[in-house]
Amino acid sequence: MNLCNPSVVRALMAEEGITFRKEFGQNFLIDFTVPERIADSCADREDVLILEIGPGIGCLTKELALRYSRVVAIEIDNGLIPILERTMAEFDNVRVVHGDVMEIDLAALITEEAQGREVAVCANLPYYITTPILMRLLECGVRFSSITVMVQNEVAARLAAAPGKGDYGAITAVLGYHGTVKKLFTVPAGCFMPAPKVSSAVVRMDLYRENPHHPKDEHFFFSVIRAAFGMRRKTLCNALAVLGGFDKEGIAVAIEECGFPADVRGERLSTADFVRLSNALLEKKNI
Repeated sequence: MNLCNPSVVRALMAEEGITFRKEFGQNFLIDFTVPERIADSCADREDVLILEIGPGIGCLTKELALRYSRVVAIEIDNGLIPILERTMAEFDNVRVVHGDVMEIDLAALITEEAQGREVAVCANLPYYITTPILMRLLECGVRFSSITVMVQNEVAARLAAAPGKGDYGAITAVLGYHGTVKKLFTVPAGCFMPAPKVSSAVVRMDLYRENPHHPKDEHFFFSVIRAAFGMRRKTLCNALAVLGGFDKEGIAVAIEECGFPADVRGERLSTADFVRLSNALLEKKNI
Protein backbone atom coordinates (compact mmCIF):
# COMPACT_ATOMS: atom_id res chain seq x y z
CA MET A 1 0.00 0.00 0.00
CA ASN A 2 1.49 3.32 -1.10
CA LEU A 3 0.73 5.62 1.83
CA CYS A 4 2.03 8.63 -0.08
CA ASN A 5 -0.44 8.19 -2.94
CA PRO A 6 -3.11 10.92 -2.70
CA SER A 7 -5.81 8.52 -3.88
CA VAL A 8 -4.88 6.01 -1.18
CA VAL A 9 -4.83 8.74 1.48
CA ARG A 10 -8.28 9.99 0.45
CA ALA A 11 -9.71 6.45 0.30
CA LEU A 12 -8.43 5.54 3.76
CA MET A 13 -9.81 8.71 5.28
CA ALA A 14 -13.14 8.36 3.47
CA GLU A 15 -13.55 4.80 4.74
CA GLU A 16 -13.21 6.04 8.30
CA GLY A 17 -15.30 9.14 7.66
CA ILE A 18 -12.59 11.60 8.70
CA THR A 19 -11.11 14.74 7.20
CA PHE A 20 -7.92 16.74 7.69
CA ARG A 21 -7.99 18.59 11.00
CA LYS A 22 -6.50 22.07 10.99
CA GLU A 23 -6.31 22.20 14.78
CA PHE A 24 -3.72 19.41 14.65
CA GLY A 25 -1.79 20.96 11.77
CA GLN A 26 -2.39 17.91 9.58
CA ASN A 27 -0.58 17.91 6.23
CA PHE A 28 0.22 14.41 4.98
CA LEU A 29 3.25 13.65 2.84
CA ILE A 30 2.54 12.58 -0.75
CA ASP A 31 6.14 12.39 -1.97
CA PHE A 32 7.54 8.98 -0.98
CA THR A 33 11.14 10.16 -1.16
CA VAL A 34 10.65 12.49 1.83
CA PRO A 35 9.75 9.88 4.49
CA GLU A 36 12.54 7.72 3.12
CA ARG A 37 15.08 10.52 3.58
CA ILE A 38 13.78 11.39 7.04
CA ALA A 39 13.92 7.76 8.15
CA ASP A 40 17.46 7.42 6.81
CA SER A 41 18.54 10.53 8.72
CA CYS A 42 17.04 10.12 12.19
CA ALA A 43 19.32 7.47 13.73
CA ASP A 44 22.80 6.07 13.23
CA ARG A 45 22.17 2.42 14.04
CA GLU A 46 19.45 -0.19 13.47
CA ASP A 47 18.93 -1.43 17.03
CA VAL A 48 17.21 1.66 18.41
CA LEU A 49 13.77 2.64 19.59
CA ILE A 50 12.25 5.43 17.51
CA LEU A 51 9.65 7.57 19.22
CA GLU A 52 7.52 9.08 16.47
CA ILE A 53 5.18 11.98 17.15
CA GLY A 54 2.26 12.60 14.80
CA PRO A 55 2.39 9.57 12.45
CA GLY A 56 -0.74 10.57 10.51
CA ILE A 57 -1.67 7.54 8.40
CA GLY A 58 1.80 6.04 8.78
CA CYS A 59 3.87 6.85 5.69
CA LEU A 60 6.93 7.75 7.80
CA THR A 61 6.11 5.11 10.43
CA LYS A 62 6.38 2.44 7.73
CA GLU A 63 9.84 3.61 6.67
CA LEU A 64 10.98 3.75 10.29
CA ALA A 65 9.70 0.21 10.91
CA LEU A 66 11.65 -1.06 7.91
CA ARG A 67 14.90 0.42 9.24
CA TYR A 68 14.82 0.23 13.04
CA SER A 69 14.12 -2.47 15.60
CA ARG A 70 11.26 -0.76 17.45
CA VAL A 71 8.89 2.15 16.73
CA VAL A 72 6.41 3.75 19.13
CA ALA A 73 4.13 6.26 17.41
CA ILE A 74 2.05 8.74 19.42
CA GLU A 75 -1.02 10.06 17.59
CA ILE A 76 -3.34 12.66 19.11
CA ASP A 77 -6.16 12.28 16.56
CA ASN A 78 -8.38 9.39 17.63
CA GLY A 79 -9.87 9.23 14.13
CA LEU A 80 -6.53 8.15 12.69
CA ILE A 81 -6.01 5.23 15.09
CA PRO A 82 -8.13 2.74 13.08
CA ILE A 83 -6.24 3.71 9.91
CA LEU A 84 -2.88 3.25 11.63
CA GLU A 85 -3.97 -0.14 12.92
CA ARG A 86 -4.61 -1.16 9.31
CA THR A 87 -1.56 0.41 7.69
CA MET A 88 0.81 -0.88 10.38
CA ALA A 89 -0.74 -4.34 10.70
CA GLU A 90 2.15 -6.03 8.88
CA PHE A 91 4.77 -4.65 11.30
CA ASP A 92 5.19 -6.43 14.61
CA ASN A 93 7.79 -3.87 15.73
CA VAL A 94 5.36 -0.93 15.77
CA ARG A 95 3.14 0.21 18.63
CA VAL A 96 0.61 2.99 18.08
CA VAL A 97 -0.35 5.00 21.16
CA HIS A 98 -3.33 7.34 21.17
CA GLY A 99 -2.57 10.41 23.23
CA ASP A 100 -1.10 13.88 23.53
CA VAL A 101 2.70 13.98 23.71
CA MET A 102 2.38 16.96 26.05
CA GLU A 103 0.49 14.85 28.58
CA ILE A 104 1.75 11.27 28.20
CA ASP A 105 4.28 10.01 30.75
CA LEU A 106 7.10 9.69 28.23
CA ALA A 107 9.61 8.37 30.75
CA ALA A 108 7.32 5.49 31.71
CA LEU A 109 6.47 4.73 28.08
CA ILE A 110 10.11 4.68 27.01
CA THR A 111 11.16 2.58 30.00
CA GLU A 112 8.52 0.03 29.02
CA GLU A 113 9.41 -0.05 25.32
CA ALA A 114 13.14 0.62 25.04
CA GLN A 115 14.39 -2.56 26.72
CA GLY A 116 17.87 -1.07 26.98
CA ARG A 117 17.91 0.35 23.47
CA GLU A 118 19.10 3.80 22.54
CA VAL A 119 16.13 6.10 21.88
CA ALA A 120 15.75 8.65 19.07
CA VAL A 121 12.82 10.92 18.25
CA CYS A 122 11.30 11.51 14.82
CA ALA A 123 8.40 13.94 14.39
CA ASN A 124 6.46 16.09 11.95
CA LEU A 125 5.60 19.09 14.12
CA PRO A 126 2.98 21.78 13.44
CA TYR A 127 4.30 25.33 13.76
CA TYR A 128 2.11 26.40 16.66
CA ILE A 129 3.46 23.79 19.07
CA THR A 130 7.01 23.17 17.85
CA THR A 131 8.81 24.86 20.76
CA PRO A 132 6.58 23.41 23.53
CA ILE A 133 7.06 19.87 22.17
CA LEU A 134 10.83 20.29 21.85
CA MET A 135 11.06 21.56 25.42
CA ARG A 136 8.82 18.73 26.61
CA LEU A 137 11.17 16.21 25.00
CA LEU A 138 14.24 17.83 26.51
CA GLU A 139 12.75 18.06 29.99
CA CYS A 140 10.81 14.76 30.25
CA GLY A 141 13.65 12.82 31.87
CA VAL A 142 14.41 10.58 28.88
CA ARG A 143 17.95 10.58 27.52
CA PHE A 144 17.35 10.72 23.76
CA SER A 145 20.29 10.30 21.42
CA SER A 146 18.81 12.57 18.78
CA ILE A 147 15.65 14.46 17.86
CA THR A 148 14.78 14.78 14.17
CA VAL A 149 11.84 17.03 13.32
CA MET A 150 10.15 18.39 10.24
CA VAL A 151 8.96 21.94 10.82
CA GLN A 152 8.21 25.05 8.81
CA ASN A 153 11.31 26.27 7.01
CA GLU A 154 11.46 29.55 8.93
CA VAL A 155 11.31 27.63 12.20
CA ALA A 156 14.09 25.31 11.01
CA ALA A 157 16.23 28.36 10.26
CA ARG A 158 15.64 29.58 13.81
CA LEU A 159 16.45 26.23 15.42
CA ALA A 160 19.73 25.85 13.55
CA ALA A 161 20.84 29.51 13.42
CA ALA A 162 24.34 30.58 14.40
CA PRO A 163 24.95 33.42 16.91
CA GLY A 164 24.84 36.82 15.24
CA LYS A 165 22.35 35.77 12.57
CA GLY A 166 18.90 37.31 12.35
CA ASP A 167 17.15 33.99 12.99
CA TYR A 168 19.10 33.34 16.20
CA GLY A 169 16.93 33.55 19.29
CA ALA A 170 16.18 32.19 22.74
CA ILE A 171 15.15 28.73 21.50
CA THR A 172 18.41 28.46 19.55
CA ALA A 173 20.49 29.23 22.62
CA VAL A 174 18.45 26.83 24.76
CA LEU A 175 18.79 23.98 22.25
CA GLY A 176 22.52 24.68 22.14
CA TYR A 177 22.65 23.85 25.84
CA HIS A 178 21.33 20.35 25.15
CA GLY A 179 23.10 19.47 21.90
CA THR A 180 24.03 20.46 18.36
CA VAL A 181 21.45 21.29 15.69
CA LYS A 182 21.75 20.91 11.93
CA LYS A 183 19.30 21.61 9.12
CA LEU A 184 19.29 18.56 6.85
CA PHE A 185 17.07 19.43 3.85
CA THR A 186 14.03 21.42 2.76
CA VAL A 187 10.65 19.99 1.79
CA PRO A 188 8.56 21.96 -0.74
CA ALA A 189 4.90 22.64 0.03
CA GLY A 190 3.86 20.50 -2.94
CA CYS A 191 5.07 17.38 -1.10
CA PHE A 192 2.05 17.60 1.23
CA MET A 193 -1.71 17.15 1.04
CA PRO A 194 -3.27 19.57 1.66
CA ALA A 195 -0.38 21.77 0.57
CA PRO A 196 0.64 24.29 3.26
CA LYS A 197 1.33 27.90 2.35
CA VAL A 198 5.04 27.61 3.18
CA SER A 199 7.86 25.13 2.67
CA SER A 200 9.15 22.89 5.44
CA ALA A 201 12.55 21.59 6.47
CA VAL A 202 14.00 18.67 8.39
CA VAL A 203 16.28 19.42 11.33
CA ARG A 204 18.28 16.99 13.46
CA MET A 205 19.47 17.67 16.97
CA ASP A 206 22.14 15.42 18.46
CA LEU A 207 21.98 15.47 22.24
CA TYR A 208 25.14 15.65 24.31
CA ARG A 209 26.07 12.44 26.11
CA GLU A 210 28.08 14.58 28.51
CA ASN A 211 27.02 18.20 28.60
CA PRO A 212 30.01 20.54 28.07
CA HIS A 213 28.10 23.47 29.57
CA HIS A 214 28.21 23.97 33.34
CA PRO A 215 26.14 26.88 34.61
CA LYS A 216 26.33 27.40 38.37
CA ASP A 217 22.55 27.76 38.47
CA GLU A 218 20.67 26.21 35.55
CA HIS A 219 17.41 28.00 36.35
CA PHE A 220 19.16 31.37 36.44
CA PHE A 221 21.02 30.52 33.21
CA PHE A 222 17.72 29.99 31.38
CA SER A 223 16.35 33.17 32.95
CA VAL A 224 19.28 35.12 31.50
CA ILE A 225 18.54 33.74 28.03
CA ARG A 226 14.84 34.57 28.27
CA ALA A 227 15.61 38.10 29.44
CA ALA A 228 18.22 38.62 26.73
CA PHE A 229 15.69 37.95 23.98
CA GLY A 230 12.62 39.34 25.71
CA MET A 231 13.18 42.74 24.10
CA ARG A 232 15.42 42.20 21.09
CA ARG A 233 15.77 45.89 20.27
CA LYS A 234 17.39 46.60 23.61
CA THR A 235 21.04 46.10 24.33
CA LEU A 236 21.83 43.05 26.42
CA CYS A 237 22.71 45.27 29.38
CA ASN A 238 19.30 46.96 29.33
CA ALA A 239 17.42 43.71 28.64
CA LEU A 240 18.98 41.97 31.65
CA ALA A 241 17.80 44.75 33.97
CA VAL A 242 14.48 42.89 34.28
CA LEU A 243 16.23 40.12 36.21
CA GLY A 244 16.35 42.21 39.37
CA GLY A 245 19.11 42.24 41.96
CA PHE A 246 21.67 43.77 39.58
CA ASP A 247 22.48 47.36 38.70
CA LYS A 248 23.36 48.23 35.10
CA GLU A 249 26.97 48.91 36.01
CA GLY A 250 27.38 45.42 37.42
CA ILE A 251 25.68 43.88 34.38
CA ALA A 252 27.94 45.87 32.04
CA VAL A 253 31.04 44.69 33.91
CA ALA A 254 29.90 41.07 33.71
CA ILE A 255 29.29 41.39 29.97
CA GLU A 256 32.73 42.92 29.41
CA GLU A 257 34.35 40.17 31.50
CA CYS A 258 32.90 37.71 28.98
CA GLY A 259 34.69 39.51 26.15
CA PHE A 260 31.85 41.61 24.75
CA PRO A 261 31.24 45.36 24.65
CA ALA A 262 28.69 46.61 27.16
CA ASP A 263 26.29 47.61 24.33
CA VAL A 264 26.22 44.17 22.70
CA ARG A 265 22.85 42.59 21.89
CA GLY A 266 21.82 39.13 23.03
CA GLU A 267 21.85 37.52 19.59
CA ARG A 268 25.65 37.85 19.48
CA LEU A 269 26.14 35.40 22.35
CA SER A 270 26.46 31.66 21.91
CA THR A 271 25.13 29.17 24.46
CA ALA A 272 28.61 28.93 25.99
CA ASP A 273 28.72 32.73 26.23
CA PHE A 274 25.41 32.75 28.09
CA VAL A 275 26.78 30.16 30.53
CA ARG A 276 29.81 32.37 31.24
CA LEU A 277 27.61 35.44 31.56
CA SER A 278 25.15 33.83 33.96
CA ASN A 279 28.04 32.62 36.11
CA ALA A 280 29.65 36.07 36.05
CA LEU A 281 26.38 37.72 37.07
CA LEU A 282 25.96 35.33 39.99
CA GLU A 283 29.46 36.23 41.19
CA LYS A 284 28.50 39.91 41.08
CA LYS A 285 25.31 39.18 43.02
CA ASN A 286 27.25 37.46 45.76
CA ILE A 287 29.69 40.31 46.27
